[in-house]
Amino acid sequence: MRRLRALSGFILLALAVLANARPKAGQEQKCKSGPVDLVFLIDSSRSVRPHEFETMRKFMIDILDTLDIGLNATRVGVVQYSSQVRSEFSLKTHATLASMVKGINQIIPLAQGTMTGLAIKYVMNSAFTVEEGDRPKVPNVAVIVTDGRPQDRVAEVAAEAREKGIEIYAVGVARADMTSLRAMASPPFEDHVFLVESFDLIHQFGLQFQDKLCGVDLCLESEHGCEQICESSPGSFHCLCLPGYTLNDDGKTCAAIDLCAEGKHDCEQVCVSSPGSFTCDCNKGYKLNDDKKTCTMIDFCSFGNHSCDHECVSVLNGYHCRCNEGYRLLDDGKTCQAIDLCTEGKHDCEQICISAPGVFSCDCNEGYTLNEDKKTCAPIDLCAEGKHDCEQICISAPGVFTCDCNKGFKLNKDKKTCTNMDMCNTVEHGCEHQCVSTPGSYYCICPEGQLLQDDGKSCGTCKSANIDLVLLIDGSKSVRPQNFELVKKFVNQVVDSLDVSAHGTRVGLVQYSSRVRTEFPLNMYHTADEIKAAVMKVEYMEKGTMTGLALKHMLENSFSEADGARPASRNIPRIGLVFTDGRSQDDITEYAKKAKEAGITMYAVGVGKAVEDELREIASEPVEKHFYYTTDFTAISTIAENLKLNVCPEESQGEIEVKDPCACESLVEFQQATMSSLEQISSTETVPPRRHRLTVTL
Repeated sequence: MRRLRALSGFILLALAVLANARPKAGQEQKCKSGPVDLVFLIDSSRSVRPHEFETMRKFMIDILDTLDIGLNATRVGVVQYSSQVRSEFSLKTHATLASMVKGINQIIPLAQGTMTGLAIKYVMNSAFTVEEGDRPKVPNVAVIVTDGRPQDRVAEVAAEAREKGIEIYAVGVARADMTSLRAMASPPFEDHVFLVESFDLIHQFGLQFQDKLCGVDLCLESEHGCEQICESSPGSFHCLCLPGYTLNDDGKTCAAIDLCAEGKHDCEQVCVSSPGSFTCDCNKGYKLNDDKKTCTMIDFCSFGNHSCDHECVSVLNGYHCRCNEGYRLLDDGKTCQAIDLCTEGKHDCEQICISAPGVFSCDCNEGYTLNEDKKTCAPIDLCAEGKHDCEQICISAPGVFTCDCNKGFKLNKDKKTCTNMDMCNTVEHGCEHQCVSTPGSYYCICPEGQLLQDDGKSCGTCKSANIDLVLLIDGSKSVRPQNFELVKKFVNQVVDSLDVSAHGTRVGLVQYSSRVRTEFPLNMYHTADEIKAAVMKVEYMEKGTMTGLALKHMLENSFSEADGARPASRNIPRIGLVFTDGRSQDDITEYAKKAKEAGITMYAVGVGKAVEDELREIASEPVEKHFYYTTDFTAISTIAENLKLNVCPEESQGEIEVKDPCACESLVEFQQATMSSLEQISSTETVPPRRHRLTVTL
């Protein structure tokens, strides 16, 4: 600040010298101060006439003549402007007054517009730079000489230049605008703004400063008006304030700096101001921390006299008691009581509410289980979950079960297993040889070497014809190991009814699940015992139910001559028997049809979840003679017995009719009538003898 004020002295001194218009005395003493970087910014617009520009040129030379010029003293640069800006020489160009005067005399006016704002920006960004000779910590002074109103904005760029420390003098001539001059100049305006009527009178503004410039202490010899401190500078003075105070806009009086009011403090709560400084304090109920800035609430709980049951919570100017989660504070404000939501009915449990402080959980009565919503209950169905050991029927109650039996069975004393009821001993079965009970029913069997007749009761002496028989048995996972053993016994029961030999009946076995496996082909075994032994060694496959794939394998492989099937030219019947317990996972239509078209007689045996429509589609016509189904694996032996009839060769049956045996006088007469009828038939039939049915008409 003092250097800038000193520079003002230099400028005013130079202007005063010009105003006196005294002849130079050669080496007369010059007014000296510290080093200054001075730039003239001269208006060379077309409104400045040639003789006026020469007056401005002489104005600059006369000022330079009063200064102590040198690279270590006062440096001077000159910039002229109109519509454009041009640097005539920079602060580092000339080291002597003579070379500087020569440079000024060589300036050629631009003679265009008046872009004063552009010129100030150039001086700020270019002229006062280290590259152009500006020195750090040396005052920067710009003298603007103009004769007109700027054609661009000057206020903002001039303010920016002043903020960067450039002290600006604005000298206006003739048509210059006072408002623009004040917008450009540094304060106080009475020291930095000058306006004269013509270039011929440009030297007159220095007259008033002549006595101030060279060593006069105006603080001591004048009425300076400073309230607190006056500081002199060559030809001038300025007012200062004591620490903690700031100078008012009048440049003379001082006001206390209230850092609290200005927000220039870091007190957390209360700021206590004094001129230029502050101290911190706290609101009631708080204490100042060691950092003398922040505050902490006084912890009344720490005094240890609160008597809270659970937790003491300090608040402003006191404390209150608080209970742990799940508890409520009683009216005394200190004691805590557990919140029992179950007792208060504030729950949504369907059956049982289990309380804990402030929370609850639900449970169920015995025999029920808690649902996923953790509120409602569902009865535990041990039957549906398979958590029972009933042999046949499971009857569920919540969390428990009882066992029962299918029709034709009775529950044993263990209350779990069932015993087949002996139907043969409870009904008139009519079996010729032997009655065998089944669940809720019965069937008849015949002695070795005889077959059950069409009436299902009497026995005959039919033996199986020569056939090629391939059995396709379902080995899927749903069959289960214990039932698969029953299936193998079923196969062997069928084999027992056949005349197995190399030249008689041949048997092949195929097992299928998700894939197909030939257990043995038609030509592998030649006796029933060999076949039955091989069947019992078959291992259970498990997995899926690809019945269509098994039919394709049977048609393309099992009944090929390579696998032991005899040539079709020999007219040996080809029979395929499919045994399954469920729905096929692939299509059966194509190969069931192709098998029958190839002359293979197809039998379909289903059990359990086998699909009737699929079984009928596999079976040959008439379907009723080639399709069998039972709900239980234990009943498949009955199907094996019935199959014996259908694999026998069809024989014509004679029928003997004896009318009303009661009309005969004696049993002997009845026998004679019967034998006579038989002889009549025998005399006309061909070999082999046919099977005859005796029909007694009453």
